[in-house]
Amino acid sequence: MQQHGEIQPRIDEGIDRKTLNTLRKRFMAVNATRLRRVLQALPSRQYNVLQLLPLLFDVNYPLLPGFVSRETPCGLHGFEPDSSCLQIAQSLTRSFQYRRHPAGFSGQIHGLYLMGSGGTIGQSEQSDLDIWVCHAPELDSRQVEELSRKCQLISDWAAGQNSEVHFHLINPASFAQGERDNELGIEDCGSTQHYLLLDEFYRTAIRLGGRFPLWWLVPVYEEQRYRDYTHQLISKRFIRADDYLDLGHVAAIPAGEFVGAGLWQLFKGIESPYKSVLKLLLTEVYSSEHPRVRCLSLDFKQAVFAGKPDEDELDPYVMLYRRLERYLLSRQETERLELIRRCLYIKANVRLSRRSGLLDWKRQMMEKLVREWHWGTRQLQQMDDRPQWRIREVATERRQLVNELTHSYRLLSQFGRSQGVINAVSARDLSLLGRRLYAAFERKAGKIEFINPGISPDLSEDLLTLAWSAGTDDNPPSWSLYREGLSAIELSGHPPLKRSLNLLELLAWGHRNGLIDSATRFVLHPGESALSEYELSSVVNSLQQQFPLPLPALTEVALSRASEPCRVLLLVNIGLDPLPGSSQKNLHLISSHTDALGYSGLRDNLIQRIDLVTLNSWNELLVTQYQGEEACMQALRDYLNGGREHQRLPELAVRCFCRNRASAIAERVEQLFGSAAQHLLGTPPARFILQLQNAFRVLEWQDEQIGMQMLEDRDQLLRYLARSRPRHQPLVLDNYALQGQDLGLILQQDRPGRVQLFYRLRANWQADISLLDERGALWTTQQNYRDEQTLLLPLLRFLRSIQLRRQAGESLDRSIDEGEPELYCILPAQDGHPLRLEQRALPRGGLDADIYAVQAIAEPGAGRSLRITIFCDHREFSELEYGAQLYTEVARHILSRRRDREPYPCYITDLDLSAVDPGGRMQTVQYLRYRQQLETALNDAMQALG
Repeated sequence: MQQHGEIQPRIDEGIDRKTLNTLRKRFMAVNATRLRRVLQALPSRQYNVLQLLPLLFDVNYPLLPGFVSRETPCGLHGFEPDSSCLQIAQSLTRSFQYRRHPAGFSGQIHGLYLMGSGGTIGQSEQSDLDIWVCHAPELDSRQVEELSRKCQLISDWAAGQNSEVHFHLINPASFAQGERDNELGIEDCGSTQHYLLLDEFYRTAIRLGGRFPLWWLVPVYEEQRYRDYTHQLISKRFIRADDYLDLGHVAAIPAGEFVGAGLWQLFKGIESPYKSVLKLLLTEVYSSEHPRVRCLSLDFKQAVFAGKPDEDELDPYVMLYRRLERYLLSRQETERLELIRRCLYIKANVRLSRRSGLLDWKRQMMEKLVREWHWGTRQLQQMDDRPQWRIREVATERRQLVNELTHSYRLLSQFGRSQGVINAVSARDLSLLGRRLYAAFERKAGKIEFINPGISPDLSEDLLTLAWSAGTDDNPPSWSLYREGLSAIELSGHPPLKRSLNLLELLAWGHRNGLIDSATRFVLHPGESALSEYELSSVVNSLQQQFPLPLPALTEVALSRASEPCRVLLLVNIGLDPLPGSSQKNLHLISSHTDALGYSGLRDNLIQRIDLVTLNSWNELLVTQYQGEEACMQALRDYLNGGREHQRLPELAVRCFCRNRASAIAERVEQLFGSAAQHLLGTPPARFILQLQNAFRVLEWQDEQIGMQMLEDRDQLLRYLARSRPRHQPLVLDNYALQGQDLGLILQQDRPGRVQLFYRLRANWQADISLLDERGALWTTQQNYRDEQTLLLPLLRFLRSIQLRRQAGESLDRSIDEGEPELYCILPAQDGHPLRLEQRALPRGGLDADIYAVQAIAEPGAGRSLRITIFCDHREFSELEYGAQLYTEVARHILSRRRDREPYPCYITDLDLSAVDPGGRMQTVQYLRYRQQLETALNDAMQALG
């Protein structure tokens, strides 16, 4: 066989050992070139780390990095340190003297390999070192654990040398069977990538020491029968098995691996797209060839066998590009090809438009490629200026990168389903990845678009211009953001970076994308707005404090759930003055009403606009604006519903920087949100009443969410409070609602299962009576009175009759004594005392005092009417007997029983509604309303007779 040119060994014809040795030398020549290039690219301290690694795994020396114990597996097969390696070791510890291993000891470390971008045009100063440590298969779990600790200690030491090193322990025997330790997962997003990982290893790995890959000796045309071929090589003693490392073949790649590889590359591509786009497209190429995939590693091996080991063309990234180029040209997708070229150029990190100290070999390779691409000086200059790219260039590049990533996601999903390889694990991974892509790139109302996924290292601007425009008949007022400092006259000649109806949306966009940082200054043209430079600066500082960059890493746990708000910044009245008239006159309205929702004697609502910036669990930044008199109410309702839906409230910060009462407004909003959240999301949830100017708002649960009742005046509030309810629900007043009013004092006493009666005596023998029943419903009335006993006793007697009827309808073992009604007198504010309640005992004689008893019984009549029967002194008066004259006859009877026939009010002392409410579900206020209707009819008849 030829020693030069193509080698085509045939196992059945016998193989010359010299030929196999020639093959090994060819691979080692490529290996030596790559290793030399790696070392040339490393700074001295990192160079020392890589040079010393083989020795550290060959020996266990207490004063060298990585020492665990004398029994830790060691001995790198066939390794002998050179003088340079020994010098580095002795620079760490002068006492070190290298001693050969005893004869017959073949070593427990079978191979040490560097894989990845090392020694390629993709290597950079930021590249980490991925090292495969291939150990003897017979190591037990304790030995593997010690070896793992050794790896970690070496990694820690390397980090101190500014070198990032990751070790992966490989058991060659199990790996060749497709089994992998979880440690090796190479972050593959939960799906197997055995063959694709092996393909990458064979085409990029650099042998640092130990055995040679057995795969090197198998011709491409024998890859399908790899097992049989390698077995004959060893069994017929063409090679010594101890000299080679068998990790398996890449003859066929299962379709499921493309899904797994694509998932992980897409995952990485969201934050670092350039490298991932190259690998994603390779996955697309491979999947398009399935099931007869020709791996790049096979192209690499074929070139070595052919005797054409051009080190530059065999550079893994150059080989990758060549395959992608052929694929895209065949499909006439020139725009995607240009993107791939840009990705490769950026990965190579050379600046061909200027002279630099980069390695000649790397520069020469990229110059050759760029000439093929016909890139001109201008394009090279633009690419080399990428660190200085501003927002426009980045936005253009982002569109193409996002298109490529979303294209890959759709292709990946279609391929996986067409091949029937979407199992439960990969289906979940696809769903998570879809959510990650959605969170990163999907546009939706209010979402701040992130436009710099690893494209430019710094988009910050020293000077920006912010300008307000009054708008036209066709366009509403808006804000615009410009680069640099522009005068008002210059604005029309420059296109804005971004325009928005919402000022905060512009500022949040600038912050999220790094245009605005702590050093950014603004030229402000506020127009007719009240925005000041102080307020602008304060808002920007608030954004930076509440949402520091970079945002926390997005976790799989977060993506597995629906997105939920995590942090909220609430800004009040940005660019608005809530008291413009007072500001112009340098006046402040003086009043005891200091509530921002009802300020001064005019009850002004000082909260006219609220902007919410929300960071959710998917790292989406969203801006929502509420305007007008209802801004605070709507923001509060939505904030609470967000917390209700996810069983926890986001962290809230409230800020206000407007010209008048800013601190008071912020404190009021923060107090309101905190109080409402405490009660509405508590157990049990309460109803929350607050006052907005002279109107009222009730927040309460409605159909599994928090809704808002809008009550425009006190009368509507009373009608709301009087509604019967299926169960008691606590009622809580906002601190500023109904201040100094009887109603506010009454509502604060609400307790479940208790009937509470309140009365206030006024001038001219008038009394206000209010009752909170056992379910928190309110009943109110006004009536004349002669004394407290005659005012209260009939009502208390009536309440006792209701209680007795309820108890009679229950079994003895279930009967619950609700207790006597609680009685309170409302005392007005006077002599320095505030409005207050004073609990009173029941009237003299108790509830059994001798009063004139009037009982009514209501039964269903025709339609929705009731048929009423009334008993006075045990005498029956019914509609069957008296018809429409029922109340007149009862009134006549009652007057006849009075000495002076005085027509003072008559009271119903007992009311039976069992026929109307057979289930006994009616509550006290319903009885009182029926009673009030009957008493009104009866007293009207009495007045007519008097």
